[in-house]
Amino acid sequence: MNLFKPTFSIIILSGCILFASCGSSKTKNSITDEPQKTNKVQVPVFNTDSAYAYIQKQTEFGPRVPNTQAHKNCGEYLAKMLAHFGAKVYNQHANLTAYNGTILESRNIIGVYNQETKKRVLLCAHWDSRPYADEGDEKYHHTPIDGANDGASGTGVLLEIARQIQKQAPNIGIDIVFFDSEDYGIPDFYQGEYKEDTWCLGSQYWGRSPHTPDYKARFGILLDMVGGKNAKFYYEGYSMRTANHAMKKIWNAAHQLGFGELFIKQAGGEITDDHIYVNRLRQIPCVDIVDIDPNSPKGFNPTWHTISDNLENIDKTVLQAVGQTVLHVIYNEK
Repeated sequence: MNLFKPTFSIIILSGCILFASCGSSKTKNSITDEPQKTNKVQVPVFNTDSAYAYIQKQTEFGPRVPNTQAHKNCGEYLAKMLAHFGAKVYNQHANLTAYNGTILESRNIIGVYNQETKKRVLLCAHWDSRPYADEGDEKYHHTPIDGANDGASGTGVLLEIARQIQKQAPNIGIDIVFFDSEDYGIPDFYQGEYKEDTWCLGSQYWGRSPHTPDYKARFGILLDMVGGKNAKFYYEGYSMRTANHAMKKIWNAAHQLGFGELFIKQAGGEITDDHIYVNRLRQIPCVDIVDIDPNSPKGFNPTWHTISDNLENIDKTVLQAVGQTVLHVIYNEK
């Protein structure tokens, strides 16, 4: 992912169009599955240990770069887990063209709950990892990253949410989409001509050919880099312009739950991420919960697109804040 129109004074990122980071906070870890009462609605308790285990499992496959065995194995795992948690699973296999002409054997994985209702919310994340550590030491620029935060964290949170939905369904339909080939965009070291729309290839494909014809949802929530240490979630610029009502609902819920230190009610940078194509191609307002750091030279956490984006830099308290907030929102949706 990459930054393209910052609403604060930092330099524009030169290689990426999506944007995310990592974080820690003083929030409490949740290790039980006893539901909590919120506004008379039974909201499940997000289990951080469970989400962390799903992140760890993804990283154990190795970097999930398209056209690799690790990528294929992880895709099978994610589809199997969604089915195990009671979802109707759709797989979109597609050959997508990268910035340099490489054909990427890609797979969007979709889990659908309560398919009959038109009252739906979309939850999404990308599951692939970056083939280049192009924001760190030059000697690692061609080294694939683990992507524990950038990729696996959002997917891990959504797997835990899927587990909770199987146990106790909300009153609406939920679609969980794992987008592929998000992070194969133009690297900083590329010497060729810059090309638009080289990021988020999986969401572009899904936006043009959704798993359900004429798919609609009230709004979407995109999770990207939602487990890093010292994370802060500012209002993302494109979300502010196109999904402001849903965005405010999410941030208000986070503050109500005591996560105000992480969910900052101030404008951050505007980035290119999967939520843009969900909105442009399906006209669904989609909110990007992404770790933006307006005080950082690059706009992101120091581990972003480096070999340090590994399991050691995942913070369970950040996972809890994001996961519990999303659960609160979807279980209070009528």
